[in-house]
Order: sequence, then structure tokens, then C-alpha cells
Amino acid sequence: MTRMLPYGRQSITEDDIAAVADVLRGDWLTTGPQVDAFEADLARWTGGVGVATVSNGTAALHVAYAAAGVGPGDEVVVPPMTFVATASSAVALGAKIVFADVDDETFCLDPAAAAAAVTSRTKVVSAVDYAGHPADYDALRQSMAGSDALLLADAAHSIGGTYHGRPVGSLADLTTFSFFPTKNLTTAEGGAVAALDPQILKRARRFRGVGMVRERDDLRYPDEGGWHQEVHEFGLNYRLPDVLCALGRSQLRRLAEFKARRTALVARYDEALADLDGVLPPTRRSWADPAWHLYPVRVLDGRRREVYDRMRAAGIGVQVNYIPVHWHPAFADLGYRRGSCPVAESFYSQQLSLPLYPGLSDADQDRVIDVLTAALRGSAVRSAA
Repeated sequence: MTRMLPYGRQSITEDDIAAVADVLRGDWLTTGPQVDAFEADLARWTGGVGVATVSNGTAALHVAYAAAGVGPGDEVVVPPMTFVATASSAVALGAKIVFADVDDETFCLDPAAAAAAVTSRTKVVSAVDYAGHPADYDALRQSMAGSDALLLADAAHSIGGTYHGRPVGSLADLTTFSFFPTKNLTTAEGGAVAALDPQILKRARRFRGVGMVRERDDLRYPDEGGWHQEVHEFGLNYRLPDVLCALGRSQLRRLAEFKARRTALVARYDEALADLDGVLPPTRRSWADPAWHLYPVRVLDGRRREVYDRMRAAGIGVQVNYIPVHWHPAFADLGYRRGSCPVAESFYSQQLSLPLYPGLSDADQDRVIDVLTAALRGSAVRSAA
């Protein structure tokens, strides 16, 4: 039976299991000390920027947009080369999405396209660190000159990466993270929001906690009794429990190790594919130290579907990341049309993610390369038992 290599997977150790078990034996399964500790640990990776943990990456985006004050009548600029949640979570708050194309090297938000998309109604410009490569945040700031909009970094792929030596998490007004199992560290399900402005971070924490206000100085009726709490603005229950924060803390201790292994695997792919006809490896800008969540190649000559099918049949779990967001029927039904973001759409027609995760062995990576080579050359593709 063919053993399927996934495109990504978690790395769980006995230390991770022990960290979770310790919490299960304790008094706090949620809203306890591991939450604050995980947020403090994460802040050491964001250059000291405050962090609020949440239940998943989509919740992180919803919380960030809510904390930014996004609502009906506002516009949010989003690149189409991302998971749908970057856009749909803003739609859930009543915003109109304005799609802006990506650049043709990193496939992150193009600053020129962002500048053309910003209007007086723009509330947030959302960049996406596609595949773990940071967007060009300084150029994006310049593209927003004269606007009151906030800059958001969707860093679901890029925790641990840097831009001009500055850590992801410190580059935008708001940054969102995802800790899904295929991501660069995992809490099973989970995410986080980082915010430069402490008041925006406070709004984020309240929104993820159903909007509850407990701080005495903020209460409208502070003398009701020790039990008293109030809701001033509506929120949702997006809390990340202690048991998962403990897993995240344990994983975070290995983030540098995870990143180093991903970087080494990327270097091996780059070398192996440099002279392989019919495929282009990803590009890295000189100012970026990517976290490399994905290894996205471009399959040329209209052969992406053929190569995908051949590799899947041979037990290589390649993936496509992503369908352009404006192509989804939910957005098509709102009037968004194909052809509006030609760079992203052309990239999508070629894109293929090869397996990339810390536990991928050199031998298994060599198998991926061999199967890709055979698929491109149209020869018999070798499977493995």
C-alpha cells in the first residue's frame, strides 16, 4: 500500500504531551495561568508587541478586524492569494472587500495595487505573508500615505520570520497568527492577535472574551459587588484554553529548531530543482528571512493538474494554495469577477505546494523530488510502499 506523504503535518514530542497532561491534572483547563504565560512567550517572538491568544486563525482575523473597528460601510483591502478567511471574517462584520493583486515574485500584496485600492472608506489593508515570506511592509506603509487605515499582517504562515531584521508581529498595526497542525507551530486549533496599540489590544482581548468588562476602573457601575461584570460592546467566545496554551508553549520552545529544519529543506529543494525544466522554485527577497510554511513551485506549460494527479497517485500529497478568494462562489455571487487580479490568477494556474514540515526526512524529500521529476518528464512515476 502506498504511503502518502502529506504536504504538511505537526511535530509532537513527549514533552508536548507531558505539558498538556500537567494542565489536565491541574485546576485550570481554561482562562488560567497558561494563557497569560503563552501570550508572554509569544511576545518574545514579536519583539515585545502584546499578544492575545484566540481559538483559531480565522478567529484571530475576526478579532483583529473587530478591534480595528471594522463595520458596515468600511472597506478592507485583501490580496486574493490567501485562505478565504482573510476576507470572509471582515465580511462577517459588514465590510466590503476590495481585492488588490499580488506581486509577481513573492505573490504577497503588491504595494502599487494596494495604493490603487485605498479610498477614504478603507479601514484596513491586509497583507498576507504568503508561504512564510513577509510582505514588503515599508512599501505598503508608503502606499497607504494619507489614509487613516490600519495595516494588518496575516502572518498565519510566517511566525519566526523577519523583515529587514525586524520580527514578524512587529511590522504592522495588527498581526494575526494561526496554530493549525500544518502551521509552523501548533496548538491543535488556535491563533493569536498582536497589536502595536495597547488600546487596540485591549479591544481584541475583550472581543475574544464575549465583550466582558471586569476591570473596576472601566465599569459603569463599579459598586455592584465583586461578581459584577458588564458588556459594553458585543464580542464572541474565542478563548484559547490553558490545555492548548500549554501545548503552544511547549511547541514554541522548538520554533527556532522548526524554522531551521524548514530552511534546510527549502535549500535542498532549491538546489535539486534549479535546473529542472518545467518548474520554477519560489523567490526570496534579500531583505526577508522567511519562516517557509509552504514550498510553492510553479508548474509551467499548463501542466499543473497533470503533475498534481501524477504525484498524488504516487503517494506525494501535494496541495494547491490557494484558489483566488474572489473566485469562490460566495464572492462571485456578490459580483466579484475573474480577471480582476491577473497576477494572482496566473500564479494559481501554476501553483503546487510540495511537502514541507520539520519531520520530513532527507530520504522522503528525495522521493518527492524524484516523483516530481518523473511527472514532469512524463515517465512512469514510482510509488513507495
